[in-house]
Amino acid sequence: MQQIEIGANEAGQRFDKFLAKYFKEAGMGFLYKMLRKKNITLNGKKSDGKEKLSQGDVVKIFMADETIAKFRGIQTLELPEAIPLQVVYEDENVLMINKPSGMLSQKASDSDVSANEYIISYLIQEGVLKKEELSTFKPSVCNRLDRNTSGLLVAGKSLLGLQVLSEMFKNRTMDKYYLALVEGSVKEKVKITGYLKKDEKTNKVTISKKSEEGTYIETEYEPLEVSEEVSLLKVKLITGKTHQIRAHLASVGHPIIGDFKYGTKKVNQKYKERFGIQDQMLHAWKLCFGEMPEGFEQLADKEITAEVPKTFSKVLGKEIKG
Repeated sequence: MQQIEIGANEAGQRFDKFLAKYFKEAGMGFLYKMLRKKNITLNGKKSDGKEKLSQGDVVKIFMADETIAKFRGIQTLELPEAIPLQVVYEDENVLMINKPSGMLSQKASDSDVSANEYIISYLIQEGVLKKEELSTFKPSVCNRLDRNTSGLLVAGKSLLGLQVLSEMFKNRTMDKYYLALVEGSVKEKVKITGYLKKDEKTNKVTISKKSEEGTYIETEYEPLEVSEEVSLLKVKLITGKTHQIRAHLASVGHPIIGDFKYGTKKVNQKYKERFGIQDQMLHAWKLCFGEMPEGFEQLADKEITAEVPKTFSKVLGKEIKG
């Protein structure tokens, strides 16, 4: 017999949905049979699986350990060794890190190691999470940054945190600001619009003024520092599509320094040779929260800022604060 106590991350879902995740190799017919025969009970009573789970509920499984292991499809979870993460904000539901350029936000293939795995390793190392809890819930990032974009990456530590923050990103109920170091002198604040179309084969997007040629996008930017060759822009991402900032700025003649996909090859090569720049100089800088739902009051009206990589100051020739 095995016993499970329902935690906060399992609470709120139907019992049969929980069992389907816990016994991922078992069919629902088998699980309902186990419920009917009281081989699986909830709080010591027979269950039909439709109950909504609450924290502290007790599930008892009257099966041999070998049978349980078989239907759970237990495999050793491969996690990377924990590395120092630059944690910008953390509470019981949410973790925000300053992702370095070069790190994937999420896996693109099974062999990848991404920020997601490093975050899980960090939470286990800190004693916030136990490996056995990963069978029914895995903390996960709520937003995605390109591999070579640095900055604020937000993860849900709890199921509630993942649901709430993911919904906020989806509905754009927070303000997102980036810093971009671009070619040319930008003198004034501008809002640009267009239509973005993605080529799945090349993983590259194109920008058009014609509505029938893509999805509507809107980007706002203003200069913070300007020289003859480059400008440091504060970019507000109003809509959030793949490569939006990179392609949109390039389309108006201000490609991001170090962006070898959308930028100017000759200019990028110059900055690579002079400063060792190999990635696009785009940084997810700031998140501004407004009113927040119950349980997330500590984020209400809060601004979270990620430290800017030193390379920005190096290229611009002056320190960038914030």
